[in-house]
Amino acid sequence: MNKVILVGRLTADPELRQTQSGISSCRFTIAVDRGFADKSTGERKADFITCIAWRQTAEFVSRYFNKGKLIAVEGSLRNNNYQDRNHPDVTHYTMDVMVDNVEFVGGKGESGGNNGNQGYGNQSYGNQAYQAPQNNYNNYQAPSQQAAPPPVPNNESMSYGNASDFEEILSDGDVPF
Repeated sequence: MNKVILVGRLTADPELRQTQSGISSCRFTIAVDRGFADKSTGERKADFITCIAWRQTAEFVSRYFNKGKLIAVEGSLRNNNYQDRNHPDVTHYTMDVMVDNVEFVGGKGESGGNNGNQGYGNQSYGNQAYQAPQNNYNNYQAPSQQAAPPPVPNNESMSYGNASDFEEILSDGDVPF
């Protein structure tokens, strides 16, 4: 299983790009705090992780996130290899997160500073439903809400069958498996 879930801050404003065929992509880096501090200095370290989003998720990230903002990313790890342009005999190896879903983290008033608020928000985008923030972001139209599921019928009108239709097994020796 290849699954990654990260919460961190964007190190720069994400930049939206498009392929020649018009598919949107967005590459961004997030700083993820390590869960411990260095014993000698007491300083907390962070890992800087490159993430790549495609299509609507890329457009969503570039529109609603900027440098310093907390973001939750869900995706999978991908290994990329490439040759150095200046030294053809040198191969570089990178690990990137291919983003499936992103979520806002923190409250509405959450700023770029580290206030320790890492509670998840209720907006997300990717393979899940999305409800746009209430602000007017260039007249963005959120996808329509899904219809409510049909009501569950009353238990009184349901038939569960008759227990006399089943044979009672008294010992494990009678079990056919």
